[in-house]
Amino acid sequence: VCFIPGGSDCSISFASHILGKVCVHGRQKEILSILVPHLSDLTKSDCIWQRICWRLVECVPDRWMEAVVLGFVQRAPGADVLSRLLGNLVVKNKKARFVVTQKLLLLQYGYKTAVLQNLLGYMSQDSLRRALLIKVLQELLETWGSSSAVKHSPAEQQQYISKAILICLSHLKESEIESCRQELLTSMMEGVKCHLDSSLPQIRRLGMIVAESISSKINTDGPVLKFQYEEDDEARELKSLLVQSPPFCVVASVPDDHRNEKADAALPLVLESNGKSHTAATHVTPDEESDAELDSDDDLIPYDMSEDKELKKTKAPVYIRDCIEVLTGCEDVDKWEATVKAVESLVRKNPAATREVSVELAKILLHLEEKTCIEGFAELRQRAQVAVLTTDPIPVAQYLTSQFYSLNYSLCQRMDILDVLVLSAQELSYPKARGKTKHSGAQRPCIQLLPGSDSSKDWRRIVDERIKSKTRRFAKGPSQVELAFGPNEFNSVAGHFFFPLIQNFDRPLSTFDLLGEDHFVLGRLVHTLAILMYLAVNTMAVTAMGKALLEFVWALRFHTDSYVRQGLLSCISSMLLSVPAECLLENMTEELLETQSWLEDVVEKDPDGDCRRLALQNLLLMENLKKKLRTVPS
Repeated sequence: VCFIPGGSDCSISFASHILGKVCVHGRQKEILSILVPHLSDLTKSDCIWQRICWRLVECVPDRWMEAVVLGFVQRAPGADVLSRLLGNLVVKNKKARFVVTQKLLLLQYGYKTAVLQNLLGYMSQDSLRRALLIKVLQELLETWGSSSAVKHSPAEQQQYISKAILICLSHLKESEIESCRQELLTSMMEGVKCHLDSSLPQIRRLGMIVAESISSKINTDGPVLKFQYEEDDEARELKSLLVQSPPFCVVASVPDDHRNEKADAALPLVLESNGKSHTAATHVTPDEESDAELDSDDDLIPYDMSEDKELKKTKAPVYIRDCIEVLTGCEDVDKWEATVKAVESLVRKNPAATREVSVELAKILLHLEEKTCIEGFAELRQRAQVAVLTTDPIPVAQYLTSQFYSLNYSLCQRMDILDVLVLSAQELSYPKARGKTKHSGAQRPCIQLLPGSDSSKDWRRIVDERIKSKTRRFAKGPSQVELAFGPNEFNSVAGHFFFPLIQNFDRPLSTFDLLGEDHFVLGRLVHTLAILMYLAVNTMAVTAMGKALLEFVWALRFHTDSYVRQGLLSCISSMLLSVPAECLLENMTEELLETQSWLEDVVEKDPDGDCRRLALQNLLLMENLKKKLRTVPS
């Protein structure tokens, strides 16, 4: 019950019940879009209306409190207005405290940044609520630093939590930071480790930005953490949250007549000042003139360079064995650089000589380290490896796949092996025109993913392709550029690329554990197998490869890393696209039924959006296969 000026008492609990019931039945926007502006105007300078507003929300029953609080948080134009409207509701009401400190921050993540700024700014406005702000920050950091949360929660939720942490940090005072400095440091170290271990670049960058922000807050005088990452709009937005924006104020506008008069009066002053500065700049004393003459370079005699000769460029080796000698033991840096640049062309020009030393050359290139700063060294080395592998596929593929699971290799070298295998498989599977070394303008095959939200941009291309495929032409001569054709060289070697990679994935080594901490390499391996499976279409080994790949996917289907799961779902897509439908039903009927059930679970329950999209794509592919088989006459 509150006292209303005018001499009468009244209860507003009835109005609170109406407000709560209207909000919970879906009319939150309609009522609060009118109520909040009126109450914010009335509570600016009238403390009686502030108490009325506080009493209005305090009397809302707990079962309707969430809808009312959420509506006020979303509709309030700022944290100070929200503080006037709600008062210390979060301190007095347990339900409101749970909604504000738990549900809106940790359990839900679909709200805009402005809602977070309202919510956390509201908790920082009063001394009683600041204790809740520090407690909320601790809980957010605990969630941010949890390896289980990083693995199982979607990227959107992790970004939402990161924004909330940065906004909380922007509201902390120096004394509050000093009191919890050690806790902040511990949470930062645990959280940045979990984020840097992630296979997704977006998650790693979130960890870097939040760690940098915490470090800058707790180490104002000393050194701070600094990471290297791409500065885009998202990163700049996150960093801007660490600085509180000044309160919005309306500047009184000057009438147009006075504005024009002031502008006209200011114009001669500007011209006059410009004239004075120009005169001062052009006036030079005699002493300055003499100094300028002494400083002149006109009296210096130019150096005679007419007889200078250009240094002779070091010639690159012309034989494969000479390349091996230079790459292994030559101390001449210029000759070494010339050899690195020329080895690819030499391999492609001399296939017979390359086959004699192909494994040895592949070993040298795999272990080759950069002696000097050559531009594009990694690309030159990779292209040379691809040239060797495509020239002599079977022995070099056997060597590289065996080294992938060997000891004493860095993770970077193992991923280099996977990249070389993929690029070589693409080149071998691509048809070559006789007598031509360059590919025509046709596109290389690639894995088609289900289009996302921007699929409408490609509608014209899709329609044109459908029209072209259904159009019959009777004109004489070729109507388009003739595509290159030839045998698929990947047909006879696909098994040598694929099966050795899939055999030993579950055998941990002392320095390499795919099923443990090296899950990023496992993700790269899974994506590599998906590409090799796709490129093996119409080959002899495609059915055996598909069956082995399905067993591999089934063993890892519940992996905690989303990057690995995305690769596994890409493997299913590649298998459905490459293996003939008849072979799928004849040899893998039970496996396909189990896979379909698993894909349906992924679509419904997987936290990662890309995984759900890929699983839906696979279900559509399976449905298309069923329709295709029904139309085939028995």
